[in-house]
Amino acid sequence: MKLFALLLAAALLVVGALVRAGGASLVRTSRADALHDAAEGDEGAARVARVLDADRSVIQPAIGTVMTVILVAAAVPASWALTQQLSGLALLAGLVGLGIAIVLIGDLLPRSLGRNRPRRLAYRFSGLLTLVIRLGSRAVDLVAEDEPDEPAEVEEVLQEEAERRLISSVLEFTDAVVREVMVPRTDMTIIAEAASTDEAIALCLKAGFSRIPVARAGPDDISGILYARDLLALADSGGDARAVGELMRSGYYVPETKRISELLGEMQANQVHMAVVVDEFGGTAGLVTIEDIIEELVGEIADEFDQAQELITAVDDGYLVDARLPVDELGILFDVAFPDEEWDTVGGLVLALAGRVPKEGEQFEHDGVLFVADRVQGRRVARVRCSRA
Repeated sequence: MKLFALLLAAALLVVGALVRAGGASLVRTSRADALHDAAEGDEGAARVARVLDADRSVIQPAIGTVMTVILVAAAVPASWALTQQLSGLALLAGLVGLGIAIVLIGDLLPRSLGRNRPRRLAYRFSGLLTLVIRLGSRAVDLVAEDEPDEPAEVEEVLQEEAERRLISSVLEFTDAVVREVMVPRTDMTIIAEAASTDEAIALCLKAGFSRIPVARAGPDDISGILYARDLLALADSGGDARAVGELMRSGYYVPETKRISELLGEMQANQVHMAVVVDEFGGTAGLVTIEDIIEELVGEIADEFDQAQELITAVDDGYLVDARLPVDELGILFDVAFPDEEWDTVGGLVLALAGRVPKEGEQFEHDGVLFVADRVQGRRVARVRCSRA
């Protein structure tokens, strides 16, 4: 019986050590790391991400509650075994030694181990930790009294929500390609090589751009980039008017399928702020700037030249949407999963449904959503009316 009691105490102490090590590792693991590793197929990371996605303030109290129960449960049979074997000062020394052993083995050593190995131990013991936190949080709920949220708690909740949105943006950022963030060719402002510097200055002032692509023979033949500061330097020096082609700098060309996370690093390394996007046939697909890439991560960045444009306008029977609206955002409005692998924008979806450039007023239906070509400019769909079919 004494042997069984000691074995039970040892087993509980081992479980407690695993919980403490895993818990210490868990609180030092960021959700961003867990989500990233989960995306690579780590099941333990996926469980940790789900745990961290919940209320993080519950984790430590829950683990602490369960640890208290485990250590007390380990101490009881071990103490009983000692009382059956020892007496007097020997018993006192044994109980003191037992207490020290429980604190060292069940708390201090595994906690130190877990802190030095964030992620690794949390992933390995994720199943055990999930169970412990579930049980511990229920125990905490049973004894906790309902209290109104303090300002500090509200602030913590808001901070957690901001972190969640940022992590989501980061994950989407790592998967996004240039085609999804570029300015399409039809919206590009370009200038001809043969244009004069006076014409270029007027265009820069009108458009509000500090860099403008230069075309040799048309939009599909972008030969370089004109910098407004070069125009200002020429004007300041009193130099004679020259052709734009003499002032332009060499362009930076990238494929539309390149990941923007890679492109951002390249542009920073090469000190390039604008890149020309080319399609598989070598033609110009669009234009991308560092600002476009950063906006994908942190949201829209407005400057004094930007004009606010509503991509979605609610109307009586649905929505008027700019054709450049991403199809996944439209899908959120109608709770429909449009396949964005095939079409990036609503305009692209309408063109695909029509099989040609539609006429204004033409209607198309897809997945229970009715699309009406509200405005067509040349070969481009500019605005679409969307409603439930």
